Amino acid sequence: MTDMPGQWRRPKLKYLFTSMRAGISITADAINDEALFPVYGGNGLRGYTSQSTHKGTHVLIGRQGALCGNVHLVDGEFWASEHAIVCSPKHEFDPRFVTYSLSTLNLGQYSQATAQPGIGISDIGGIEIMVPHLTGQNVIADFLDRETAEIDAFIADQERLIELLVERRAAVAERYIWPTTGGDATVLAVDLPALPTSWRIVRNKNLFRERHDISVDGTEEMLSVSHLTGVTPRSEKNVTMFEAESTAGYPLVFPGDLVINTMWAWMGAAGVSEDYGIVSPAYGIYEPITTDFVPRFYDYLIRTRRYIDAMTAMSRGIRSSRLRLYPEVFLAMPIPHPPVTEQQAIVQRIDDETSWLESAIADGRRAIDLSRERRAALITAAVTGQIDVRTGGPRNVSGARKTDRKVDREVSHV
Repeated sequence: MTDMPGQWRRPKLKYLFTSMRAGISITADAINDEALFPVYGGNGLRGYTSQSTHKGTHVLIGRQGALCGNVHLVDGEFWASEHAIVCSPKHEFDPRFVTYSLSTLNLGQYSQATAQPGIGISDIGGIEIMVPHLTGQNVIADFLDRETAEIDAFIADQERLIELLVERRAAVAERYIWPTTGGDATVLAVDLPALPTSWRIVRNKNLFRERHDISVDGTEEMLSVSHLTGVTPRSEKNVTMFEAESTAGYPLVFPGDLVINTMWAWMGAAGVSEDYGIVSPAYGIYEPITTDFVPRFYDYLIRTRRYIDAMTAMSRGIRSSRLRLYPEVFLAMPIPHPPVTEQQAIVQRIDDETSWLESAIADGRRAIDLSRERRAALITAAVTGQIDVRTGGPRNVSGARKTDRKVDREVSHV
């Protein structure tokens, strides 16, 4: 780290706030996705509830949970659980600057090395951070708001492009997986198209059985299931998700398992996993029980529009957002089962035709990763005074400049 710029201080964290206190416990039954007030816990947003515990602008630090140490700036009314530390900034500190600064400190490193990570207020209260005068904090926060908004917009554009590329790849898979000659595939009142005579129509229970293995301590890789990307490590995503305080007892997933989000099957949130890990209890995990099973063929098949429509038709609920595909229903559904050689050939044809799409998708994801790295580096440089936020260039660490001294005085030597 460079020397501190002129007139910057290095106060302890506890002196930035009028108070640092844990929130109030809340039962899982009181949390849902349709109430008014957001609920924040040790891993960020947990859901919503009908009452609030706090009002105004606060900095929240995750106190317990797999992602403890994460930092959020919250404004308005909300409920903070006992697994979050609610910090109320003093008037001489810009809450935005404080949030940006704390986000660079990796506060999770101060958690106890247990199955359920946790940090205490005393563990972090003595940490020092670099802080300029309030006016300087405002200038830096304004700069970071602008710059990070541009980076976030670029990332959003790349994510939309990836979605379009993934949809185009799915269209190719649809064409090869659902040929339209020979055979009769109408089973259980689910209208599947005619298929080659070499293909069999079986029930899912002939290919899969429900897996019931659970994690002892929840330390395995958390997996996510998307209609766009299938089953992937959650660490590869940068999305806002409701987070449980503990993942002990979560279902285990093994490579080759089919995973379906019971609540979002109608959206195509399913896929065959390439990874070992854990998933939310809201997911169904199905272990293959046959050897003539090519995982990637069924990963493609389960997310085609035709099979998503079939899963939607068999789901139960009063409206689309409440539809559920229960395991016993899924296992009773029909599914095409070509000879394994044909499964392999179809996967190869899809791969050959979509290789350029895979390359473009990979380029997009690399661009997103680099943008996130740049975002993090920019924040660190700005909140430690390593760059002049008015020019984006390196700072003279003495704090003095040969020009524009009037502006220097106005921003109190930011």
